[in-house]
Amino acid sequence: MIHWHLHRFDALSPQQLYLLMQLRQDVFVVEQHCAYADLDGHDFPALHLSAWHHEQPVAYLRIVPPEVHASGCPSLGRICTAGHMRRKGLGRDLVKRGLDLVATYWPAQDCHIGAQSYLRRFYESFGFVINGHEYNEDGIPHLPMRRCANAPE
Repeated sequence: MIHWHLHRFDALSPQQLYLLMQLRQDVFVVEQHCAYADLDGHDFPALHLSAWHHEQPVAYLRIVPPEVHASGCPSLGRICTAGHMRRKGLGRDLVKRGLDLVATYWPAQDCHIGAQSYLRRFYESFGFVINGHEYNEDGIPHLPMRRCANAPE
């Protein structure tokens, strides 16, 4: 059974924080062969949404508030699912829950995402549209995408 948790940074226990950072590292650094500065200072003001199975995180995203993110709107980021849990709908559930939280905490505000380009259609299925030119981030092509607050689900 999957258990969902939402935390502010200072409410995460040291063990929870360690396991969430380990999941992010496993996906973004090890699996994607990408050395990058994961600890960028945006974790402190963010909301942290995670799915847990057998006391291990299996999916995660953070929501960076609009006053912190360069886009001026809330942003979903660090979206990841553990390899063994993919292709089960967990990523779709994760993003849906993240968008629901954006609508709850920042009603009537658009949402930003810096999507890996190969996931374009996945994010388009949530109402995100390309909002700029493709760019390279740490060796991986990305697209800036934005979802209007009143986009249909």
